[in-house]
Amino acid sequence: MKEAMFYEKLDEKKVRCFLCSHHCHIKEGKRGICYVRKNLDGNLYSLVYGKVISMNVDPIEKKPLFHFLPASSSFSISSVGCNFRCEHCQNFEISQYPKEHEDIPGSDVTPEDIVEAAARNGCESISYTYTEPTIFFEFAYDCARLAHERGIRNIFVSNGYTTPEATKVIAPYLDGNNIDLKGSDDFYKKVCGARLEPVRDTIRLMKEMGVWVEVTTLLIPDYNDSEEDLMNIAGFIKSVDSGIPWHVTQFYPTYKIMDKPRTPLKTLRRAREIGIEAGLKYVYEGNVPGEGRENTYCPHCNELLIMRFGFRIGENRIKEGRCPKCGTGIEGVWD
Repeated sequence: MKEAMFYEKLDEKKVRCFLCSHHCHIKEGKRGICYVRKNLDGNLYSLVYGKVISMNVDPIEKKPLFHFLPASSSFSISSVGCNFRCEHCQNFEISQYPKEHEDIPGSDVTPEDIVEAAARNGCESISYTYTEPTIFFEFAYDCARLAHERGIRNIFVSNGYTTPEATKVIAPYLDGNNIDLKGSDDFYKKVCGARLEPVRDTIRLMKEMGVWVEVTTLLIPDYNDSEEDLMNIAGFIKSVDSGIPWHVTQFYPTYKIMDKPRTPLKTLRRAREIGIEAGLKYVYEGNVPGEGRENTYCPHCNELLIMRFGFRIGENRIKEGRCPKCGTGIEGVWD
């Protein structure tokens, strides 16, 4: 265990955590909503520091990040636990584990171990992913600072519920962040056990602090795929920056939402159209490889710049961050 960051002590050995926007008030001997931060004798501890449940070398496109060092590898790690309870979570076996078990599984590793493994495997970045990286913030933060010293980039794949206080601490060491923007406030309350506005705030703040941001929306039939939902999401992204890539991805039945079909292709097509009509420069369809709408095109002349098939890059024609045909600058991290 490691004493947690971002909390304050209250009367009667209670604590208030402000790592994420739930702002849990935790009684002595109890855990927060994430179930991996525990109040012991009036002090808050992370139960997952150095407890890594998953370590893999992934293509950066899997995050998904399409405008961040294309075709590079990212050393991806996670602990158990999450501060959301999404009924469609594809990694529910590890994200929801602490809610159902007392133990905290995982391999014991140090930040030095993680950074060395990333370097040894030729990875240009470390991704804190699979579950919500905010809940293992202390470990991610120590890894990120060390990786930064070694010239290895750091990436969050996040639900965006990090508080402004925590965001401002990690941002100087964070190079990229793919943030889920899941739907309306009603969707967040009913399906995720959270609220929409803190996620929007995080997207804005990450962008303001110079972190490369991409946004993903998993489209679940009859839950968050209405024209109104899609226009609201696209309009918000445009209000922050029209150069933020938006990934609209196909849902498949999992966890507690087994009664809905895969997202129809026509829904993904319409979502992409809505994004482009709203003024977004880069809108991608995800989980449907081979359909051609995962490629990157120049927003000015429509030249094909990056050809993709799933997580593989067929061709990358971007030169020094620009379209080779018309010279338009293409937003992203290319070198």
